[in-house]
Amino acid sequence: MANLDVLRLIEEAMKAKEKAYAPYSGFRVGAALLSEDGSIYTGCNVENVSFGATCCAERVAIFSAVADGKRRFKAIAIVSDYEGFTFPCGICLQVMLEFDIPTVIVADGRGTSSEYALEELLPKGFKRFVVKEGG
Repeated sequence: MANLDVLRLIEEAMKAKEKAYAPYSGFRVGAALLSEDGSIYTGCNVENVSFGATCCAERVAIFSAVADGKRRFKAIAIVSDYEGFTFPCGICLQVMLEFDIPTVIVADGRGTSSEYALEELLPKGFKRFVVKEGG
Protein backbone atom coordinates (compact mmCIF):
# COMPACT_ATOMS: atom_id res chain seq x y z
CA MET A 1 0.00 0.00 0.00
CA ALA A 2 1.31 3.46 -0.86
CA ASN A 3 2.87 5.25 2.08
CA LEU A 4 0.75 8.34 1.43
CA ASP A 5 -2.45 6.31 1.71
CA VAL A 6 -1.22 4.70 4.94
CA LEU A 7 -0.37 8.06 6.50
CA ARG A 8 -3.71 9.54 5.42
CA LEU A 9 -5.65 6.62 6.87
CA ILE A 10 -3.78 6.78 10.18
CA GLU A 11 -4.39 10.53 10.39
CA GLU A 12 -8.12 10.07 9.77
CA ALA A 13 -8.28 7.23 12.31
CA MET A 14 -6.59 9.47 14.90
CA LYS A 15 -9.21 12.17 14.29
CA ALA A 16 -12.01 9.61 14.60
CA LYS A 17 -10.57 8.33 17.89
CA GLU A 18 -11.10 11.75 19.42
CA LYS A 19 -14.86 11.32 18.86
CA ALA A 20 -15.08 7.96 20.66
CA TYR A 21 -17.78 7.44 23.26
CA ALA A 22 -15.99 5.31 25.85
CA PRO A 23 -17.26 6.36 29.31
CA TYR A 24 -16.92 2.84 30.79
CA SER A 25 -13.53 1.66 29.60
CA GLY A 26 -11.89 4.97 28.77
CA PHE A 27 -10.32 3.08 25.86
CA ARG A 28 -10.83 5.20 22.74
CA VAL A 29 -10.40 3.64 19.30
CA GLY A 30 -10.59 5.18 15.84
CA ALA A 31 -10.69 3.54 12.44
CA ALA A 32 -10.45 4.79 8.86
CA LEU A 33 -11.53 2.69 5.90
CA LEU A 34 -10.31 3.29 2.34
CA SER A 35 -12.84 2.33 -0.31
CA GLU A 36 -11.85 1.28 -3.79
CA ASP A 37 -12.90 4.67 -5.23
CA GLY A 38 -10.64 6.53 -2.76
CA SER A 39 -13.36 7.59 -0.32
CA ILE A 40 -12.50 7.35 3.36
CA TYR A 41 -15.03 6.37 6.03
CA THR A 42 -14.22 6.77 9.68
CA GLY A 43 -15.55 5.25 12.87
CA CYS A 44 -15.00 5.39 16.59
CA ASN A 45 -15.98 2.97 19.31
CA VAL A 46 -19.38 3.61 20.87
CA GLU A 47 -19.87 1.95 24.26
CA ASN A 48 -23.11 1.15 26.01
CA VAL A 49 -23.83 0.40 29.65
CA SER A 50 -25.05 -3.07 28.59
CA PHE A 51 -21.63 -3.72 26.93
CA GLY A 52 -23.24 -6.11 24.43
CA ALA A 53 -24.62 -3.11 22.56
CA THR A 54 -21.14 -1.61 22.20
CA CYS A 55 -19.83 -1.26 18.65
CA CYS A 56 -16.15 -1.16 17.72
CA ALA A 57 -14.66 1.64 15.62
CA GLU A 58 -13.88 -0.72 12.76
CA ARG A 59 -17.48 -1.85 12.37
CA VAL A 60 -18.79 1.70 12.66
CA ALA A 61 -16.54 2.70 9.73
CA ILE A 62 -17.48 -0.36 7.65
CA PHE A 63 -21.21 -0.04 8.31
CA SER A 64 -21.10 3.69 7.46
CA ALA A 65 -19.46 2.88 4.13
CA VAL A 66 -21.97 0.12 3.39
CA ALA A 67 -24.84 2.46 4.25
CA ASP A 68 -23.38 4.85 1.67
CA GLY A 69 -23.45 2.13 -0.98
CA LYS A 70 -19.80 1.08 -0.86
CA ARG A 71 -18.91 -2.63 -0.98
CA ARG A 72 -15.28 -2.75 -2.14
CA PHE A 73 -12.39 -1.64 0.04
CA LYS A 74 -8.60 -1.46 -0.04
CA ALA A 75 -7.57 -1.10 3.60
CA ILE A 76 -8.53 -0.13 7.12
CA ALA A 77 -6.38 1.61 9.75
CA ILE A 78 -6.91 1.30 13.50
CA VAL A 79 -5.51 3.45 16.33
CA SER A 80 -6.26 3.69 20.04
CA ASP A 81 -5.14 5.29 23.26
CA TYR A 82 -2.99 2.23 24.00
CA GLU A 83 0.76 2.81 23.66
CA GLY A 84 1.18 -0.21 21.40
CA PHE A 85 -0.84 -1.52 18.48
CA THR A 86 -4.52 -2.32 18.93
CA PHE A 87 -5.66 -5.21 16.79
CA PRO A 88 -9.28 -5.76 15.70
CA CYS A 89 -11.46 -8.11 17.73
CA GLY A 90 -12.77 -11.34 16.24
CA ILE A 91 -16.15 -9.88 15.33
CA CYS A 92 -14.53 -6.99 13.45
CA LEU A 93 -12.17 -9.39 11.64
CA GLN A 94 -15.17 -11.45 10.56
CA VAL A 95 -16.91 -8.31 9.22
CA MET A 96 -13.70 -7.36 7.38
CA LEU A 97 -13.66 -10.81 5.81
CA GLU A 98 -17.28 -10.39 4.69
CA PHE A 99 -16.23 -7.37 2.65
CA ASP A 100 -12.81 -8.73 1.61
CA ILE A 101 -10.81 -5.87 3.11
CA PRO A 102 -7.32 -7.06 2.16
CA THR A 103 -5.09 -4.86 4.32
CA VAL A 104 -5.26 -4.05 8.03
CA ILE A 105 -3.01 -1.26 9.33
CA VAL A 106 -2.46 -0.87 13.06
CA ALA A 107 -0.74 2.22 14.43
CA ASP A 108 0.23 3.65 17.77
CA GLY A 109 0.01 7.29 18.75
CA ARG A 110 3.68 7.94 18.02
CA GLY A 111 3.57 7.35 14.26
CA THR A 112 4.66 3.73 14.18
CA SER A 113 2.49 1.41 12.12
CA SER A 114 2.42 -2.09 10.75
CA GLU A 115 0.47 -3.64 7.87
CA TYR A 116 -1.07 -7.09 7.84
CA ALA A 117 -2.96 -9.09 5.27
CA LEU A 118 -6.38 -9.94 6.66
CA GLU A 119 -5.52 -13.64 6.21
CA GLU A 120 -2.66 -13.23 8.67
CA LEU A 121 -5.04 -12.02 11.38
CA LEU A 122 -7.92 -14.37 10.53
CA PRO A 123 -6.44 -17.37 8.72
CA LYS A 124 -9.45 -19.68 9.02
CA GLY A 125 -12.30 -17.20 8.82
CA PHE A 126 -15.89 -18.17 8.15
CA LYS A 127 -16.45 -17.26 4.49
CA ARG A 128 -19.58 -16.80 2.44
CA PHE A 129 -18.80 -19.78 0.23
CA VAL A 130 -18.80 -21.99 3.32
CA VAL A 131 -22.43 -21.09 3.92
CA LYS A 132 -23.36 -21.73 0.27
CA GLU A 133 -21.53 -25.06 0.13
CA GLY A 134 -22.89 -26.22 3.45
CA GLY A 135 -26.47 -25.08 2.96
